[in-house]
Amino acid sequence: MDSPPPPPPKPSKFNLQQTLTTLQTHFSSFLHNTLHPNPPTFELTLHQSLPTSKTLKNPIFFNKNSIFFNKNPIFARITTDKTVGAALSDEDIEQRLAGVPVYALSNSSEEFVVVSGQNPVKSLGLLCFKEQDAETLLGQMKAMDPRMRPGSKVVPVALSMVFQLKVNGVSFRFIPESAQIKNAIEERRKAGISDDSFSGVPVFQSKSLVLRSQNRRYRPAFFRKEDLEKSLAKASVQQSQLNPALRVGDLEVAVLEDIIQGMKDSSTTDWDDVVFIPPGFDVSTGPSRQ
Repeated sequence: MDSPPPPPPKPSKFNLQQTLTTLQTHFSSFLHNTLHPNPPTFELTLHQSLPTSKTLKNPIFFNKNSIFFNKNPIFARITTDKTVGAALSDEDIEQRLAGVPVYALSNSSEEFVVVSGQNPVKSLGLLCFKEQDAETLLGQMKAMDPRMRPGSKVVPVALSMVFQLKVNGVSFRFIPESAQIKNAIEERRKAGISDDSFSGVPVFQSKSLVLRSQNRRYRPAFFRKEDLEKSLAKASVQQSQLNPALRVGDLEVAVLEDIIQGMKDSSTTDWDDVVFIPPGFDVSTGPSRQ
């Protein structure tokens, strides 16, 4: 009599803290090693003459052909041989997004959990930029559907993995941090834009803050206003030692979805030098202490 087949292997346990630590480690290495294959110098500087960021309209959402969780997302080197005026490739854009985590809900099989409304044909996959928001969402969904309780969890996914998600009947939507939406509205109000709503994921920049490597410069884009302010303060201290008259530039607000669309548009080079800084980091020291 044949022996019974061995049981299928159990899915590996997804370690949330380990994944977040990996993201942080790779981002810190990125700042020192990946803007150029062998950078002799890497400076955080305040710059006076960067072009003003533009805020585009009509935010879009990106899809990919299959769903999977990358447990060890890495930072790839940013290519520096792009033809001036040419659109960034999807691979180049994904490299810029590789170290930024978003938080999704998964079941025990590590599949995305989606929300269905009255129309069963259409479902919504929610991706949070703040882990606590995803935990709150998970608690609400468990309360509504007891089937979710066994094995359901919050998992971090590299934003690059979400860049081209595409699943039949499923739309993916980003949920930005509410505090950063308020910050974005406040900064726009300071700029003379009187609108109490904000569509899309806000990112914060300063025309005075530049990352330099070799002969290239990059504009850091932050998902938290506070991280940008910390970076500006540290750069200001560094630069004031050389030039006490140097002043910090104004904060600017853009929309993540619009920046990505701009990177794909060959008619503009407004966004081809942007580097995305994960929430909780400032560009000079790594993770911010909060």
